Amino acid sequence: MTEFSTFTWIAVFAVSAAIVNAIGIFAIYKYKAWAEKAKTYFMCFAAGVLISVPLTFALPNAIDKNFYAGFAALVGFLYMFFSNKLIEKRTKQKSLAFGITAIEGIGIHSFIDGVVYAITFSASIAIGILSGIGLVVHEFAEGVITFSVLVEGKISKKKAAWYAFFVAALTTPVGAFIAYPFVNMLNESVLGLALGFVVGVLIYVSASHLLPEARKYEKKHSNWAFLAGVFLALFIVFTKMSPV
Repeated sequence: MTEFSTFTWIAVFAVSAAIVNAIGIFAIYKYKAWAEKAKTYFMCFAAGVLISVPLTFALPNAIDKNFYAGFAALVGFLYMFFSNKLIEKRTKQKSLAFGITAIEGIGIHSFIDGVVYAITFSASIAIGILSGIGLVVHEFAEGVITFSVLVEGKISKKKAAWYAFFVAALTTPVGAFIAYPFVNMLNESVLGLALGFVVGVLIYVSASHLLPEARKYEKKHSNWAFLAGVFLALFIVFTKMSPV
């Protein structure tokens, strides 16, 4: 069986993320009721994966590479917390300004997702796959949310779909491909710090973004979707405890 290179894994997951995001945009554009309902389950499942992987697998591996990776995780969490506070403050504007500011924040978030792929796969293929599953699944909901926010910002549905695709979907592979050459040059110690930072980002995305958003539109069995994500992540972790 052909063994994938690190870059191939990054490319596969980053492009898959863009495709799933685009499917979410198309779904909300054409089948609004179904997309709104499915969004919650995607977000809960992704949250389950993204809260489990950093705590049980990624952070221990990061600390193994660099003792101070836990501090880097805290910095990553605080970075996401304060950058999102800034975005929230700016998005209190109305109409078109609301839409423009929203896609600015979403674009940065999606670009960072791509950087996360580059760092996690460079640290360990297993960590990359585990984190990537959660990130790719959450892209469906992100596509739905991006389109909805743009429409709320008084942008036409057709333009909102295209803007969402370019800003939320394509920025992820762009971020991955730009970051990979730089990440590839990091030594083990610095990579440990980078992975620690990513752990903080992933925990924030799960606990402070996906779960609160999902609870706004809580559906029957949404808790089961969250637990399914947790159990899947733990199953893979326990069958793949050593880094690849």
